[in-house]
Amino acid sequence: MCRAVYRLILCGFLSAFVIAAVAWSAPPAAIIDPKLAQADPDFAIQGEYTGKVQGKDGEKTLAAQVIALGDHKFRAVGYSGGLPGDGWDGKVIEEVEATAADGAVTFKGKHATGTIKDGAMTVTNADGKEIGQLKRVVRESPTLGAKPPTGAVVLFDGKDADQWVSAHGNKGKAQMTADGLLVQGANTKHKFGSHTLHVEFMLPYIPAARGQARGNSGCYLQGRYEVQVLDSFGLKGENNECGGIYEVSKPKVNMCFPPLQWQTYDIEFTQPEFDAKGKKTANARVTVKHNGVVVQDNTEVPHPTRASPLPEGSQPGFLHLQDHGNPVRYRNVWAVEK
Repeated sequence: MCRAVYRLILCGFLSAFVIAAVAWSAPPAAIIDPKLAQADPDFAIQGEYTGKVQGKDGEKTLAAQVIALGDHKFRAVGYSGGLPGDGWDGKVIEEVEATAADGAVTFKGKHATGTIKDGAMTVTNADGKEIGQLKRVVRESPTLGAKPPTGAVVLFDGKDADQWVSAHGNKGKAQMTADGLLVQGANTKHKFGSHTLHVEFMLPYIPAARGQARGNSGCYLQGRYEVQVLDSFGLKGENNECGGIYEVSKPKVNMCFPPLQWQTYDIEFTQPEFDAKGKKTANARVTVKHNGVVVQDNTEVPHPTRASPLPEGSQPGFLHLQDHGNPVRYRNVWAVEK
């Protein structure tokens, strides 16, 4: 009887341990529907802010990107001159973390204090005097909704996914949502050499995640060379972040918008050259406009990305939209062959 009781207690303990381990290792919840994100009060606070403040040398433009970190925690990055790609002079004023309470959050920096409430950041100086307000803005890429020109190969227009196959080791159809969006993890049936590509994408809202676990996907040109897709909002902009050529070249400026806003890539791809014996004589080159701003300018790409589904070669290759475990949505995808 004692042994039976012992076994029951031991089994109960092990079961509890397993349940706890599963709960501990569960990935952060990812939201890809903007309507569902409205239930999180932090979603209304995160975003971009810009406006005029009165300084010692007169009025000047300041901006901030406020990143939700989960559990009502935030990080604010202050910019001089405006937002990246819209007036920023290249100077980061400072980065401050804070916790929200009652729908407001106050960032206490070395130079000033900013309090966000009701869609605006009120800025006060060291004496507590208000010196200006930064209003929350939602930017839109100038190429959002760009129509394919005559002769373009329309890869996805929201009607069907017939131009795609699944990227998951089979030739099944790629997935699309009921509201006409393409799901990550898809390869085009069409194969390309040098071409111009337009693609629009939406990154998920995963505030508790960090780094490469936060909205990861990838746009692989010819199935070989990755332009990274990642929620890099408010980060420095490295080669493994949005707008970067993975492990090759970081973006000239981090143009990543907040998660759940539509973004654009407009890419000029020049394929590598090979001689008659198959020896490469010129590397691939890539120009990338992220949300209308050039972040890669005829960048030389000396080798395929490590996770590329195709090896480097002279043959055309498909467009691969990587599935890296995060829900990412795509729309309005088209290409013009050179």
